[in-house]
Amino acid sequence: MPQKPRRATRERRVPVRPGNVYGESRHPVQQFKEIEKQGEWKKIVGEQPGRSRATGKSRSESVPGSSSAPPAPSDIPAPSASGEASGSAPDNGSGHSSDEVEDALRAMQNELALAKLCREGGVELINYLLMKAVPPVDENLPDTSNVREWTYRDIARLPPAEQKEWKAACREELEALRRRKVFELVDRPKGRKVIKNRWVFDVKSDGRKKARLVAKGFSQVEGVDYDQIFSPVVRFETVRLLLALSALEDWYITGLDVRNAYLYGKLDEEIYMEQPEGFAAKGQEHKVLRLLRALYGLKQAGLAWWRTLNESMKELGFKRLVSDAGIFVFRDEDGGMVIVIVYVDDALFCGRNKALVNKMKAKFMEKWECRDLGKVKEFLRMRIQRKGRTICIDQCAYLEKVLLRCGMQNAKPAPTPLPAGYHPEPNNKPVDPILRSRFQTVIGSLLYIMLGTRPDIAFAVTKLSQFAANPSQEHLTKALYICRYLLGTRSYSLVYDGASGLGLCTCTDSDWGSDPFTRRSQTGYFLKLAGGIFSWQSRAQKTVAHSSTEAEYMAISDCSRQVVWIRNLMSEIGYELAPIPIAGDSQGSLFMSSNPVTESRSKHIDIRYHAIREYIENKQVEVFFVDGSDNPADLFTKNLGHVKFTKFRGQLGLEFYDSA
Repeated sequence: MPQKPRRATRERRVPVRPGNVYGESRHPVQQFKEIEKQGEWKKIVGEQPGRSRATGKSRSESVPGSSSAPPAPSDIPAPSASGEASGSAPDNGSGHSSDEVEDALRAMQNELALAKLCREGGVELINYLLMKAVPPVDENLPDTSNVREWTYRDIARLPPAEQKEWKAACREELEALRRRKVFELVDRPKGRKVIKNRWVFDVKSDGRKKARLVAKGFSQVEGVDYDQIFSPVVRFETVRLLLALSALEDWYITGLDVRNAYLYGKLDEEIYMEQPEGFAAKGQEHKVLRLLRALYGLKQAGLAWWRTLNESMKELGFKRLVSDAGIFVFRDEDGGMVIVIVYVDDALFCGRNKALVNKMKAKFMEKWECRDLGKVKEFLRMRIQRKGRTICIDQCAYLEKVLLRCGMQNAKPAPTPLPAGYHPEPNNKPVDPILRSRFQTVIGSLLYIMLGTRPDIAFAVTKLSQFAANPSQEHLTKALYICRYLLGTRSYSLVYDGASGLGLCTCTDSDWGSDPFTRRSQTGYFLKLAGGIFSWQSRAQKTVAHSSTEAEYMAISDCSRQVVWIRNLMSEIGYELAPIPIAGDSQGSLFMSSNPVTESRSKHIDIRYHAIREYIENKQVEVFFVDGSDNPADLFTKNLGHVKFTKFRGQLGLEFYDSA
């Protein structure tokens, strides 16, 4: 009988490299999984969640720089539909007047500026496209699709019963202004510019008719009617971070909104405004209103309200964070803590001690006229659902509206945001204004959804937004292709599972020379807490990288700056974190990050990217290797196939969530 073949006795041994950045004796994939498991929240924080946190180091109370959080689309004006253009009537003469020449030059300059903006990208491009987004107002009610575009003269053409309701809303607004002593009736001053105003109408989701008197701030003169106009707001990623933290620590969250918040801001400038249309004082029509407090529409209204709010929070015992000016923290003598998230007139109060949170909320409501929203259900147009220690956020209602506006509600769903391997090409044909307007509306709406709760479309949206200056029909088709993908995943939410106990984890990646026209690389990274990502980035790098290692090195450096900012913010709240792991799939870039080497192929790299070496030396971050086929950040750098895309999407915490 033949003998069975002998089994090989050789044992496979993984090389051991003690102290090496590439890992010790484990496979990179297994090592990354262990990093996630070891990155439990309790171990990162270093103490039990129930214990009070040490007060962060004292920091300067100076006003921080401008925040890049996107404005809520409710404040975004509709794309040039108000019919209030202030240009002069066209010249009917046969020749070209100087005004026509100036208009042509101005239009040419605007086109060049828009093309440059789309090439360079950044916050200004994001804000421009958000202005083109579909405004998230409720259009389910009949005959209210263009209420915001109405003027007071349109009200006069309505049936008498509706006129009465709208005029009652106007009187209610004027009475609120008089109660707050926003203005006083005075004689028209000589030699002073008097700004105009208009009525803005809206129908709330509960059917209430709302009228608001808004100043035409564009007629203000800089240096006379206003000086500074900067007003900080909380960042989107900070809101998501604190929601994830609330899930981990099982915090109680409640919300409110301040009624007519801007009317509380005091004005330092002397500003005069005409009397509102339809409600001029009888016998005193020649007089004007001198504004004593800020009014909606004034350029400095946001800053005036924020200054008043900041002083009020100090009186209540809150301290504003330096890392994010929209976050205020209160600590009592017993170690209890209350965190307040403020975005203009909306606020969230959260903390472990429910009684203390409600107490500070009540004190806040004594200072301002507020509407108590109870347990939080919505913030920044994001729906917030909570079930135990699980919090999920989505923008399903706004997404449905965008799909309806784009005519995609009955389209065939797509498996990925863009076809695998698709590279958009520049349009060399003349600009089509109608096509460009529609493309900017679609891509601006998708951009708002991406910035809020849908990181899975980050690469597709940012890639197509680069062609907003002169899009082609192909670009519009691919923008609608993203809508087809969202149609099939419309019920997906970002889920933060507090019961998982997972702490901070970061992944970064780049795609070297991915743009076939500029040869610039793509950077992508994300930060994850409680099983769901709360911060992500997908953008083209500013310079051309000479190698894949250089592209990865710049990407991991950008990611490290975001991680250090998160550490600073958490430190101000009271959490002292262990070094935060950053996973990348380029061993060369990890070696350069951990070792101050200077080689002929890397000596030209900008000094700003070498900051990561100091972060590693100070034990603020750690770098680890993960295999490229298992790096979820790959989703933010290129168009992936369906299998790989679905695999990485599941690791972002983005999933179908049933709150039942």
